[in-house]
Amino acid sequence: MADNIIIRVQSPDGMKKIPSTKRETAAAFLKKVAKEFGFNSNGFSVYLNRNKTGEIFSQNKTLSLLKIKHGDMLFLFPSGSSTSSGEVMDTATPHTSSSLPSVSSSSSSSSSMLPRSFSAPHVQEDEIDQYLAKQEGKIYRNKDPQLCRHGALGKCVHCVPLEPFDEDYLNHLDPPVKHMSFHAYLRKLTGGADKGKFAALENISCKIKSGCEGHPPWPEGICTKCQPSAITLNRQKYRHVDNIMFENHTIADRFLDFWRKTGSQRMGYLYGKYTEHKDIPLGIRAEVAAIYEPPQNATQNSLELLEDPKAAAVDEIAAKLGLCKVGWIFTDLLSEDTRIGTVRYTRNQDSHYLSAEECITAGYFQNLHSNPCRLSRDGHFGSKFVTVVATGGPDNQVHFEGYQVSNQCMALVRDECLLPCKDAPELGYAKESSTEQYVPDVFYKDKDKFGNDVTFLARPLPVEYLIIDITTTFPKDPQYTFCSTQRFPIENRDILGETQDFHSLATYLSQCTTTAFLDIVSDFHLLLFLVTNEVMPLRDSIGLLLDAVKSSNEDLAQTWKKSEQWATIEQLCSTEGGQPSSSLGYGAMGGPSVPATSSAMWSCLHCTFMNQPGTEHCEMCSLPRS
Repeated sequence: MADNIIIRVQSPDGMKKIPSTKRETAAAFLKKVAKEFGFNSNGFSVYLNRNKTGEIFSQNKTLSLLKIKHGDMLFLFPSGSSTSSGEVMDTATPHTSSSLPSVSSSSSSSSSMLPRSFSAPHVQEDEIDQYLAKQEGKIYRNKDPQLCRHGALGKCVHCVPLEPFDEDYLNHLDPPVKHMSFHAYLRKLTGGADKGKFAALENISCKIKSGCEGHPPWPEGICTKCQPSAITLNRQKYRHVDNIMFENHTIADRFLDFWRKTGSQRMGYLYGKYTEHKDIPLGIRAEVAAIYEPPQNATQNSLELLEDPKAAAVDEIAAKLGLCKVGWIFTDLLSEDTRIGTVRYTRNQDSHYLSAEECITAGYFQNLHSNPCRLSRDGHFGSKFVTVVATGGPDNQVHFEGYQVSNQCMALVRDECLLPCKDAPELGYAKESSTEQYVPDVFYKDKDKFGNDVTFLARPLPVEYLIIDITTTFPKDPQYTFCSTQRFPIENRDILGETQDFHSLATYLSQCTTTAFLDIVSDFHLLLFLVTNEVMPLRDSIGLLLDAVKSSNEDLAQTWKKSEQWATIEQLCSTEGGQPSSSLGYGAMGGPSVPATSSAMWSCLHCTFMNQPGTEHCEMCSLPRS
């Protein structure tokens, strides 16, 4: 028994203890090390010293002859690695889009470095994440004329650059920023002397770990190894998206038109892209370019989403246009005075900002659109999917409020541990364990009447602990990804008489009398109709047109216009709309078009309502036909 010894082996992935004996040969010991660390026999080297001196070779000498004693520390390095065991090993450098600045791996910030055991190097992150990971992120300050006593090239505590996660700086912004950006949070984790060697992004799990064989499965047995930890809800210090911006007011106005005309609520998906938000260090902005409205049943007080057979086609078209699904939007509007156009202010600190059911829905969507992250073992962490509510503000006008739910809420929703309360929309309820499901205890902290911090069981739970608010804005100078000046009918609005068919397409084209062809087809809803219509879907032949719209290239659009597919579309429009094909084609090219016959239905130029033939004023808005 005295011959038994334990040798410690330190590697870039951590330290392990290898049992051995004094009489064991070096060759047998190295085989044990290879098996323990998962290496091939020649895929690593072991040294006596940290500076790679005193290499141990595979030979028949015993450990005692090599002067290796009980408790000694050896140092393992993978073959081809020049990194010392005291340093952090760099993960794979992400691919950078050609549209973003390229930075060499040697100048990458410390946030792109993490121990190999804590990273998922093969995850393809979003372009904005790859770009921000290479930025310095420092907050530079000018020389203070009163406090700084040094020269122009010097720095002191009053003007030295600040870290992007500096709370004092964020709190003194106008308005103050409660949540640092996600990449600033990563810099905080991976900063310091250890460069984040022991930091890891862990996704919360509320489920029992599988594979525990020491006891019968739940509900007959459970142990501390497989039991999920209790959750104490805290305000999340960071957010994955720092700003939501609609490109122009037209996007929001067309979405609100449904509520204005029917009084029913409406829901839609936001399509756009993620860009850098320069007002916050290392911030991310979600820019909304279009809203797609899926099939739904809506009333004044409820929304029910229906199965959408076109969902995959919509995502495919958006991807080819350089867009992605960045969030969802819904209305919660009640008219207060129709004469002056005011709405009720219902969502405030005395009621709720998001109901528990809306938080659960937001968590469901965020889990569907998780954020790729190579710093997490699972390859994903959190989500950039945002929630926007169109509701009444303090001035009784329509306001757009942006939110996300925390990662803790996402975990509770994913593992089906959170329920809404029937009579109190501002309260959620953590499920209790049953024979079918084990639910960990969920707690939150609040102050009692004496001002002391008290921990409460989350039954019920105020949903304010789950919400992260995001500023929603409109730019001073409107932007237009889709620059069409006319309005093609929006999908799934048959209840308003706005149908997407070739008759409405003929009417739309007849209104575009002096417009370039690229501007005519630069409408998200029109492109969806061309791809998804049942008469002549262009899913396989519209790629050139989508490239033209994405790059704003009129020559590409004119090339596609000469194709057989567009000629067939014009012929179908002529048949459905009752117009000669020559006049329709000429009008679409930018010349004068023949007006529609008086025996056909006509679309109002102001509200796009389809009116019966023979009328000279719109039945919806009462404005003249001309």
